[in-house]
Amino acid sequence: MPKMKTHSGAKKRFRKTGSGKLMHEQRNKRHLLEHKSSRRKRRLSQDQLVDGSNTKQVKKMLGI
Repeated sequence: MPKMKTHSGAKKRFRKTGSGKLMHEQRNKRHLLEHKSSRRKRRLSQDQLVDGSNTKQVKKMLGI
């Protein structure tokens, strides 16, 4: 049986923490930043946990 390939899009978007949790960057921080408040942009810079309902699919794409 051949090896499982990692999904190229997923490996750019998700990362695994040391404890095994999955993290992703938040949306809305790519463009049109001029009118967004500094507080909002700072909050959007923080990574978020992948939702529990999506964890199984993301792990499969990453080959975890």
